[in-house]
Amino acid sequence: MIKVSRVPAFAQSLIGYQTGMGRQPAAHGLAALPIPLTLPPMEARSVATLPGGPGWQYEPKWDGFRCLAFRAGGELDLIGKSGKSLARFFPEMLDALRAIPAQSFVLDGELLIADESGGAAFDALQARLHPAPSRIARLAVETPAHLVVFDILTDNRLTSLIDLSLSERRKLLDAFMAKNQSGSLMSTDYTLERQRAERWLAHASPCCDGVVAKRLDDNYQPGVRAMRKVKRIRTADCVVGGFRYLAGRKLAGSLLLGLYDASGRLNHVGFTSAIRDQERPALTRRLEALIAAPGFTGSAPGKPSRWSNERSTEWFPVKPLLVVEVAFDHVTAARFRHGARLLRWRPDKRPDQCAMDQLNA
Repeated sequence: MIKVSRVPAFAQSLIGYQTGMGRQPAAHGLAALPIPLTLPPMEARSVATLPGGPGWQYEPKWDGFRCLAFRAGGELDLIGKSGKSLARFFPEMLDALRAIPAQSFVLDGELLIADESGGAAFDALQARLHPAPSRIARLAVETPAHLVVFDILTDNRLTSLIDLSLSERRKLLDAFMAKNQSGSLMSTDYTLERQRAERWLAHASPCCDGVVAKRLDDNYQPGVRAMRKVKRIRTADCVVGGFRYLAGRKLAGSLLLGLYDASGRLNHVGFTSAIRDQERPALTRRLEALIAAPGFTGSAPGKPSRWSNERSTEWFPVKPLLVVEVAFDHVTAARFRHGARLLRWRPDKRPDQCAMDQLNA
């Protein structure tokens, strides 16, 4: 049975903790595991710097789909952080888990797909979330996924491990992985040295985008942001190729950002809406004075999608004369995955110096 003495009250209901009930019929398959499919994964909260001092373990922060992998005999499932099954989207991962000797386990990890350069292809992961089985089957062969494991919640002994400390669980995970070798299944690297973790932050590999810090004496706390994470934040100098107004107001709401490729085309790479309210009127006048087509000469914003509406796709091109420095975290398909943070204007930099290679730095 799962020990709940150190599990928050709200999580107890999620893991099926009940009292005052009689003996239930024997469960079978995945239902017989001591960890239910509804268990929310332990999470991390963002901090500015890595915690120091004794008692911390540091791991790379992987850029993929977080999931819990369950197996009980011939039954397997992959549950994403949303609580929904990812199993049908990654059939090759189920085959890989089915092929290892262990007949029962619950593993916590990150699904990744590597691109040609060895980096994490997040857009390839997103492409898997498709309703057509034929497309999924094809992509499973063309872009197979891997599971990077960083925690173990139960193993062949069919006992819950969530009340053990991280240091104890890590020893059990290492022993489990030593007996269950697979090219599609690997355990994450880790260190107890903060200086090494700082080097990971400064020189992150293409597959990870930061560092996660965990207390060695912490038990596994479902749904709780008990860990710490520091993202690797990068900067780029971008050309303003257009802008959008605020909803219902003739004030600049966001700047559309571009970078030049090797052919000299200005490609849309993202946006920033981090504009101070007191600066909007003067900035709006400045942008309106520069309105001129085409703005972007390569890939442009405003392409229709199921999330777009008339307002979100309406933008105004401007002459490529303004340069801003922005901070960003993830890049997917040569674009900022999230809105960038405006750091400063760069009147000292020529627009043609703002190249796409900044995204690979």
